[in-house]
Amino acid sequence: MYDIIIIGSGPAGMSAAIYAGRGEMKTLVLEELNAGGQMNYTYEVDNYPGISDMPTGAELSGRMKAHADMFNIEFKNEKVREIENHDGEIKIVKTRKGSYETKTIIFATGASHRKIGVGGEDRFYGMGVSYCATCDGAFFKGQDTCVVGGGNVAFEDALYLARFCKSVTLIHRRDTFRAAKSLVSKAMQNPKINIITDTVVKQINGDTTVSDVIIENVKNYRQQQLNVSGIFIAVGQDANSALAKNYVSCNEYGFIVTDNLMNTNIKGIYAAGDVRNSPLKQIVTAAADGAIAATSAINYING
Repeated sequence: MYDIIIIGSGPAGMSAAIYAGRGEMKTLVLEELNAGGQMNYTYEVDNYPGISDMPTGAELSGRMKAHADMFNIEFKNEKVREIENHDGEIKIVKTRKGSYETKTIIFATGASHRKIGVGGEDRFYGMGVSYCATCDGAFFKGQDTCVVGGGNVAFEDALYLARFCKSVTLIHRRDTFRAAKSLVSKAMQNPKINIITDTVVKQINGDTTVSDVIIENVKNYRQQQLNVSGIFIAVGQDANSALAKNYVSCNEYGFIVTDNLMNTNIKGIYAAGDVRNSPLKQIVTAAADGAIAATSAINYING
């Protein structure tokens, strides 16, 4: 019998594990792959408070895991298949290898950046290809960059990058935008931002890092080379909630709905990090969510 089972071991899951351990809760963390989640693929972390040596995401993940180990948190590499009696007092988490009883569950399964699916996208991830301008934008100070997308995030990223990048080219496949008109207007008035519509990225090129992208007009199929050091892809995220949505409420985009204490609509089940309907998806906010979720679970257990 566990007090808390945490599904997922990214920054939200790690933080939840640390707080659960500090609360002397018998805790199990179930992770399908490797501890750290998307954090493992971050080239450098330069915006986590108090961590000024700019570790790689994998290094920071290792530090978090070592911190959790101090509290004798149990980790297992197992994929959760289903949850029985999810709305009961004792919930049963089932994997291929076994079944685990628990009083509470924290979903910390994260989200996946939606890709554009072109050559070079995976190869140069973390080496010029990014899905988070606020995470990685500072590395491109004084350089030429581009943003792919037409929603609020894409325009917010372009405006953010324009503060310190030499230039920003926003590339969108249509001639209309989903972004708020105010954001579009600000971008159009910014001399550093160039907006190209009816255009898609066909290829990302480089040697060890990104050097240029090939773009194509979707109407006349003309291609051109755009010399940039960084490409920021902002076409959305998909919540890793395939399991969770069978048991708790999710919004129209698949993200788990919680209150500010990370409670879902089911007593004893919580969500933390990128898998929930949070306004900002960063390592620091995921860690904060994990701390709150674990604290809420502890208070629930203690009655």
